[in-house]
Amino acid sequence: MFTGIIQSVGNIQAMQQRGGDMRITFNVGKLDMSDVGLGDSIAANGVCLTAIAFDESSYTADVSNETISLTSLGQLSMGSEVNLEKALTLSTRLGGHLVSGHVDGLGEVIDLYEDARSWRFRIKAPDEIAHYIADKGSICVDGVSLTVNKINGSIFELNIVPHTISETIIKHYVAGTKVNLEVDVIARYLERLLQGGAVAQTSGGITEAFLAENGYINK
Repeated sequence: MFTGIIQSVGNIQAMQQRGGDMRITFNVGKLDMSDVGLGDSIAANGVCLTAIAFDESSYTADVSNETISLTSLGQLSMGSEVNLEKALTLSTRLGGHLVSGHVDGLGEVIDLYEDARSWRFRIKAPDEIAHYIADKGSICVDGVSLTVNKINGSIFELNIVPHTISETIIKHYVAGTKVNLEVDVIARYLERLLQGGAVAQTSGGITEAFLAENGYINK
């Protein structure tokens, strides 16, 4: 799990084709690698990757065809900058929101414009995940925890403050940029419950009686 608070902007140092998929080495920039161990998770542009080799300035990860097909990693090239974050620990401040590092789909920057010292971005999400995005809710864009200003259909708007612009790859976004999107995990669990998950199925679905019996409402 991650927080969506980017710790460093790194870049791609090497890309190797390996039996149909890919092995990528990332230069980690200012990311502190002193507490990293073999097999630890480090997110690159919001994609949870396992470190199979590392040193104080880089780490290497295998990237499967599934990941390549569902994220923007396969579209990057040597030198491309990436947002980096190490997995959270029990002592980590949760400054953003809970992020799994499992990308739900690719979005596209529609347009952007300055708003005082901030920037406004409009991003189109894939139709199949748009219903998970809510006004003032959380969304993860290329690994960055952000608040949705408003949403209209599958297009949502973000306000990006100067610090976030300077500390992430968002500063490179232009109209047409593809971005990794991860919706709030709470929305996915809520949908599962409303559709009748394992618990609800044993009691005939979620009803007023079910909610009352489990302490969600007072009768």
